[in-house]
Amino acid sequence: MSLEKLKLSKRLHSNMNELGYFTAKEIQNKALSRIVGGHNLIGIAPEGAGKTTTYVLGVLMRLKYTEDEAPKVLVLAPNEERINEIVDRFYTISGNKDLYIMGLKASGSMEEEIEALVRGVDIVVATPNRARAVYLKLGLNLNRIQTFIIDDAEEIIKQGMQTTVRELAQSCGKVQYLAFSTVEHEKLHLMIDPFMPMATVIEVEELGETVLDTHDLMLYQVPNFTTKINLLNLLLRDDEVFDKVVVFVNSRLTAQKLSESLHAKKGEVTLLNPFFHDEEGITDINIFKKMPACRVLIVAHEGSDDVDTSGIPFIFHFEIPENKDRFIQYNLASSNDDDVISITFATDIELPEVKKIEQSLGKKIPTIPLPEDLIIFQASTSAKDKNKEDDTRGGAFHKKKESNSKTYNYGGGTKAKMTMKKKKG
Repeated sequence: MSLEKLKLSKRLHSNMNELGYFTAKEIQNKALSRIVGGHNLIGIAPEGAGKTTTYVLGVLMRLKYTEDEAPKVLVLAPNEERINEIVDRFYTISGNKDLYIMGLKASGSMEEEIEALVRGVDIVVATPNRARAVYLKLGLNLNRIQTFIIDDAEEIIKQGMQTTVRELAQSCGKVQYLAFSTVEHEKLHLMIDPFMPMATVIEVEELGETVLDTHDLMLYQVPNFTTKINLLNLLLRDDEVFDKVVVFVNSRLTAQKLSESLHAKKGEVTLLNPFFHDEEGITDINIFKKMPACRVLIVAHEGSDDVDTSGIPFIFHFEIPENKDRFIQYNLASSNDDDVISITFATDIELPEVKKIEQSLGKKIPTIPLPEDLIIFQASTSAKDKNKEDDTRGGAFHKKKESNSKTYNYGGGTKAKMTMKKKKG
């Protein structure tokens, strides 16, 4: 789409052309007019889709330059590196030397930052924790904020700064709220819904042009680690279907803990390159392939390089690997594979990594409804709640949510056993 369609000011249009921007990104086409119009907005798009440039343009088009000492725009970012990038983007796109933008950083002097804020600043970019600390020192005036922006919301959530974001947002009064993330999930809405419940959601999918040939891929979105264990135990209960399985985790310690949490008969589960030297396990996956009684091999990416999974009908990715190339490596189809099914478990925190994998694959991984009889783990909030835990499962299993009860209609959800086809012999 042509840049002219964005209806930028002459100055911004000229600056964008000088920077090499001649066409608009899809997120800019869909979101910029709403931002300029003052709407609250949630922008969902992958890395590199143009989210930062979108809100920078929107802010610059709305910003009225006055001698007001209090900042008009607050941008929250997850770390100092991101703060520097955002400040540079504002200066580069605006080309305005009189625009005063300030980054608040934990490595800086708070006294110097407060002195600079008192002298006057247009835009403040900060981590939530630093912004809150300066605010509590009466150095950050939020009374004149017009636009409140959350950048890389998924990373802010991953770092556990949701409460701080809510406190800052609710201290600003009536302002325009903008939140940008690579994924939309429950934790995002738990953070922002208290102050922007009716926001417009703009979502853009940008997948790679090349679609890779892979195994049959499936994705289960689960709320937490313990529910992952519950789900794996539930699926593996069907030993006729899941007769030979490789389960990938990230660390050898997790592999060892998972092996202790599986409800399997003695000899059915083993580890590749176990964490402890005196622990039972194997050093070669080919040994596992020749062990008829052993049907589950747990493999940690840590300490394991290339693992030959050929001939294994089911591959589980219990955790999203830190290196997406690992995931792709184990899911590329080959002539030696026959109806291999790859099943991935991901929490909200891991979904951004799933998005990156999907970009590289050039396609979406189909999301499968959770089985109706899956028990969802819910952390207890009081001693009274703890007494309600299911003691028959060691206190780690809790009463199912309504959405997972037998009376809840998933509208087409089928049990895992019905969706798994045993490999042809």
